[in-house]
Amino acid sequence: MEKGKSSDCKDCSGKYVLITDEEDPRLALFEKPLPCYGCGIGWSFLLLGFLCPLIWYCAATLYLCRYYNKDPRERIGLAASAIAALVCTIIILITLAVIFL
Repeated sequence: MEKGKSSDCKDCSGKYVLITDEEDPRLALFEKPLPCYGCGIGWSFLLLGFLCPLIWYCAATLYLCRYYNKDPRERIGLAASAIAALVCTIIILITLAVIFL
């Protein structure tokens, strides 16, 4: 059998075929890779937030607006970015309290 060819497929002429579930066609939606080089928007925002913490707040906004309903795989990364935004806010408030009080 050649690489990339299916042995029992007569109609596909040697090309790959998307595997779907006839009972639930939504499962084929998640066959494509995540954006941002496969990491997803949430994890990319988490990493970029260490350079510019305002990005964490953008990700927290996406999380609170339920952006993950488009792709549930984004939920964990967006939640991590929202937690990072919360921690950053607490650190800023403590720092300001120490400086001004």
